[in-house]
Amino acid sequence: MKAKTLFDKIWDGHVVRSIKDGPDVLYIDRHYIHEVTSPQAFNGLKERGIPVYRPEKTIATADHNIPTKDQHLQIRDELSRNQVERLNENCIKYGIELFGLNHEKNGIVHVIGPELGYTLPGMTIVCGDSHTSTHGAFGTIAFGIGTSEVEMVLATQCILQPKPKKMRITVNGNLHKGVSSKDIIMYIISEISAGGATGYFVEFSGSAIRSLSMEARMTICNMSIEMGARGGLIAPDETTFNYLRLLPAIPGIKDMESAINQWKTLTTEPGAIFDRELVFDAEQIKPMITYGTNPGMGMSVDDTIPITDDKNKEASSSYLKSLDYMGFKPGEKLLGHSIDYVFIGSCTNGRIEDFRAFAQIIKGRKKAANVTALIVPGSKRVEEQMAAEGLTEIFKNADFEVRQPGCSSCLAMNEDKIPAGKYAVSTSNRNFEGRQGPGARTMLASPLTAAAAAIKGKISDPREFFTE
Repeated sequence: MKAKTLFDKIWDGHVVRSIKDGPDVLYIDRHYIHEVTSPQAFNGLKERGIPVYRPEKTIATADHNIPTKDQHLQIRDELSRNQVERLNENCIKYGIELFGLNHEKNGIVHVIGPELGYTLPGMTIVCGDSHTSTHGAFGTIAFGIGTSEVEMVLATQCILQPKPKKMRITVNGNLHKGVSSKDIIMYIISEISAGGATGYFVEFSGSAIRSLSMEARMTICNMSIEMGARGGLIAPDETTFNYLRLLPAIPGIKDMESAINQWKTLTTEPGAIFDRELVFDAEQIKPMITYGTNPGMGMSVDDTIPITDDKNKEASSSYLKSLDYMGFKPGEKLLGHSIDYVFIGSCTNGRIEDFRAFAQIIKGRKKAANVTALIVPGSKRVEEQMAAEGLTEIFKNADFEVRQPGCSSCLAMNEDKIPAGKYAVSTSNRNFEGRQGPGARTMLASPLTAAAAAIKGKISDPREFFTE
């Protein structure tokens, strides 16, 4: 029998029907929705008189467009208020569980799914949000879908999808002090470009990946789509199982150890063939930072901006245009470059582990006077953990303002915008033009690199703080 990859095992086990010379009809185990991409889908159901086929398989939250201050008050922005109200109405109408604004379990969809036990190994998971790939950290096939596809899943619990090609990225070795999972994935993207995995679903493997916590693995899978991949996944192991064992409750699981024995089969078999294989050495990775306007334009924090875009020589004019937008020049070093804002949060780095890392550098120090910082937990549960562990107090003592949960300035759909021309070191996932606000200049980095910049008021190497 032909050896199968982890991806093949999950995908093939969820195919309802294969259409000749067309896509597969794929069954979806878990559907996450939020206030921005669901209203049109529900309207489509209403117009056609169709119910939600399996409402118990859908979980809703408000996250993208909500304010991160004064959440107990009425939402001031009319569009945001409208979207949140429609989500509430639709969830009541169709019997969908909703963790709305001010709910004790509210938070960013890709943060609350895992922490509430709704994301489990072997699942197929979709959401009308590109960073659904986050859930692949648990050994799932998880990917973002469009609004018409959201409607399709609500109506049928299935989706039409062509089967992607398979890539395996192996990272072996030990990470240096001050280097994190965010640096791993930013390094990989910088090496293969923002389109280097287009058409593939990527399995991450190797000793460096296995050494990571679940939260760090979520960061890796979250940004897999920033290299063009359809999604990323990591085989479940004891780290996964221990994470799940510690959750207060897991919906639908009565015998955890029996479930774990099943999940242990979710591995790539020896001899299984991938369409493409890449191998990286973790010891070559340094703290990373982006200098351009896509996540592939990244480099070590102590490096210099490349003279040309070696990976895409035909795009030299757009490369220079990107640098011009950022106010940088080829050959320039970023170390010591003054910044204006720091943002820590998002579905990439808004978990408790990220704030613990941030606090490592912040504790006992003060924020630089020239820096405005947005400290935004990824969920109410993370917010509570931060307070219980004394992290909130550490941040406040350092003159930081801790906000309430939400997507915040990752995509600046609410008031949390970076002003035009200002430089932001951000722990989020995208640095596109205007992503954090019209004219904003975003440099992606890890929580450690962001913390170093917040303290010094300029781009700094976080490794400096681990030699003191």
